[in-house]
Amino acid sequence: MIWTILLLLNGILFFYFLSNRTRSKREPPLDKGVIPWLGHALNFGKDAAKFLTRMKQKHGDIFTVRVAGRYVTILLDPNSYDSVLHDTISLDFSSYAQVLMDRIFNLRLPNYKPDTEKAIMKRHFQGESLLCMNNVMENHLQTLLTLESKALNQSDWKEDGLFHFCYSLMFRAGYLTLFGGEQNNNSADAANVYTEYHRFDSLLMKMARNTLKSGEKQTAGMVKQKLWDLLAQAGLRQDSSLWMQSYRRHLQAEGADEETQRKAMLLQLWATQGNVGPAAFWLLAFLLTHAEAMRAVRKEFRNVTVPGTNTLNPQEQTPVFDSALEETLRLTAAPFITREVLQDKTLRMADGQEYDLRKGDRVCLFPFISPQMDPEIHLEPETFKYDRFLNADGTVKKDFFKGGRRLKYYTMPWGAGTNVCVGKPFAIQSIRQFVFLVLLHLDIELHDPEAQVPEADVSRYGFGMLQPNKELQIRYKRRGHPIFL
Repeated sequence: MIWTILLLLNGILFFYFLSNRTRSKREPPLDKGVIPWLGHALNFGKDAAKFLTRMKQKHGDIFTVRVAGRYVTILLDPNSYDSVLHDTISLDFSSYAQVLMDRIFNLRLPNYKPDTEKAIMKRHFQGESLLCMNNVMENHLQTLLTLESKALNQSDWKEDGLFHFCYSLMFRAGYLTLFGGEQNNNSADAANVYTEYHRFDSLLMKMARNTLKSGEKQTAGMVKQKLWDLLAQAGLRQDSSLWMQSYRRHLQAEGADEETQRKAMLLQLWATQGNVGPAAFWLLAFLLTHAEAMRAVRKEFRNVTVPGTNTLNPQEQTPVFDSALEETLRLTAAPFITREVLQDKTLRMADGQEYDLRKGDRVCLFPFISPQMDPEIHLEPETFKYDRFLNADGTVKKDFFKGGRRLKYYTMPWGAGTNVCVGKPFAIQSIRQFVFLVLLHLDIELHDPEAQVPEADVSRYGFGMLQPNKELQIRYKRRGHPIFL
């Protein structure tokens, strides 16, 4: 017993001295926490926004915290973000990305080339290819919504949770558009894929943080295996998107075996479908709980349909909808932008102050705190204002300030710099089409007229769109004649 205690004490002392460092005067403020090695890991994982806001109040816009043996420098001044985003020599994105790919997807690509993969995606998510995908996505959304309401009489109401309603429909339409496979055939059925993916998604944060319990590890392994099997033919069928077929050929050319290719399909499923459904949920939740915003969006949609049809005109601008969506994303998009420090670096802030960063540390931007929820930039930042990004004359508002300086980054839901989301135009159009079709074809309302938008699940900070901590119950019925009222 005494030897066990001595070994434990020696281990604690070892971790203490291993992770115990002092700050030099040119480095950012250092906050190691009171627990040796672990540092602030528990508070960081529990509610990153709350923890980092407290650290910002204590230390300012830049500071370094110890998290599970790693030292992470947090930068929260959007005027200084370019010093991180534009540095591809001292700072690296791919190393941490590969760590997460292994933890979450069991994926180790033999020749990981993020720039090549991004170039492939750009070819297919722009220009004529993008227009084609938008049309396919719209057709799938139309079909799925028709199936959803076909069994209802005009007077019948159907009850559902809004998150499930949005996520499942957006996911299935996106899956059919990009990965292929028609419903009810012998290939991967979109509904089955969504069912398994939802189970996978519920464990995603624990996989990313290596905190799965033994039973959860077994469940995660089984779900991932099912998804790998369901996605085996993605990119190999003719009904897969040209992007997916090109990506599959890229993997083959880089020497990825069949098992690795299947795992890469799951990575791309998460990357393309993990955020649009939750984004659509939050937007509809805000519209359903803000009558003025709903009226404004309905009015705009009524004026941008193709004459003589019930189709959204892709050539027409929708500044009111765009502002409502951007406001939604400002409130609910919370990704980390993380870089590994490859070599000692001096980071120059916008105010001229310089800080030294150490090789082996990480740098993390958290735009959710600033600029998105910064009261100096956005008045009453916790309040949904559908017209926040509109000028008085209805044009797009782009002038926001902090410290008297006009901001380049006043909201960053899509990332920025080298890791900006390539699929942004497709995602925005998909959400626009979905909301348009839902409001056109369905009478939809809150089950409880006094219900409020639920709070976010704080454990999901850092990984794109937040998700609600509970459902928002709705009811809907089919319109006899699709029309905007």
